[in-house]
Amino acid sequence: MTRNENQSLPDSRRIFLRQAGVLSAAAVALLAGYPTLGLADSSGDAAILNVALGLEYEAIATYQIGAESNLLPGNLLKVAVLFQSQHKAHRDALIATINKLGGSPVADKSKAEYMASSKLAIAQLKSAADILQLARRLELGATNAYLGVIPSFQSKDLAKVAGRIAADETMHYTALTQALGDALPVNALSFGA
Repeated sequence: MTRNENQSLPDSRRIFLRQAGVLSAAAVALLAGYPTLGLADSSGDAAILNVALGLEYEAIATYQIGAESNLLPGNLLKVAVLFQSQHKAHRDALIATINKLGGSPVADKSKAEYMASSKLAIAQLKSAADILQLARRLELGATNAYLGVIPSFQSKDLAKVAGRIAADETMHYTALTQALGDALPVNALSFGA
């Protein structure tokens, strides 16, 4: 991620990216479907996962608003709905994991709150390109967040799961970049920095 892209991320996304590196292997184990691994010191993990949950809600709402805008042509609308369904699966996994950790999942905001959010600038979405650029920015943040947790794993299986999720998020970013007609990153090691 370039310095300018990092600066354009919403504050909550930047906070999550900084905190992602301290997410414990136990919390990610639960998220990845390995509930038998240890649950030591879960209160901090639940708090970090709640930040991630808030970001998933934000992505789901953004795709929903984009879908309802009538600005996305057929194929782009199908892709937006697909990506939204994957974020809903992430949301559901996060809620289940936070509950297993003994935490309380944060509540979603109302559509009106997302529409009024200065971070998302929904009122400024006037074209399909505007919607795709916002979604791409959110997907890039998710890619970097998942890559940020991989070094914290003791288990190769958990690192593999996080890598697969990061690959999915990178695919979202790449598809959106191509749909916008923008150039893909030319440098090696462009993600996770």
